[in-house]
Amino acid sequence: MIGLRPGRLGSVVALGAHCDDIAIGAGGTLLTLCQSRPGLRVDALVLSGGGTPREDEERAALAAFCPGADVDVTVLKLPDGRFPAHWEEAKNALEELRRRTDPDLVLAPRTDDAHQDHRGLAKLVPTTFRDHLALGYEIVKWDGDLGSPSVYQPLSDELAEEKVRLLQEHYASQRHRPWYDREAFLGLARIRGIEAAAKYAEAFFVKKLTLDLKG
Repeated sequence: MIGLRPGRLGSVVALGAHCDDIAIGAGGTLLTLCQSRPGLRVDALVLSGGGTPREDEERAALAAFCPGADVDVTVLKLPDGRFPAHWEEAKNALEELRRRTDPDLVLAPRTDDAHQDHRGLAKLVPTTFRDHLALGYEIVKWDGDLGSPSVYQPLSDELAEEKVRLLQEHYASQRHRPWYDREAFLGLARIRGIEAAAKYAEAFFVKKLTLDLKG
């Protein structure tokens, strides 16, 4: 398995349409980044859930998923499932975030996600973060939209289990959902791990990137 290692990674932007999207799609990657880079800057923007108990869940969860990091979380109040009608508000929020950040990495939904809120946010990312490495995370759902990823972050057994534990601990509002369980999260991580020649992994989709092979 061929790997590329970034020479510098001090700042990350994490984007989600809903509270828990970031943690489900990239929670293990955030744990990996923050545990290995104390003081990492993480700016998170979530489009919906603001002013509800879900915002409290999100803030506590992202603090736990980013140990030792300098974390700033913004949660907006766009209505769930109605993102296309609120495109301008979402675009303005991303532009404001871009004005105050210059991240080395952007974590966001992937552009071919079947959920219109995820997909709409993903399509805004390259219009705002034009010169940044953006990794599109995946969220398993009943739509059956899992694809063939091109980038993997292997997870140790301990980190994979920690991700599941934190998801169950911090998102109490989601525990009633039949798909929100340990088997689903670890099952997908195990499949992606097989593809990455590892035990567990998170997978991402990349539209384009620039290589610097001179070193």
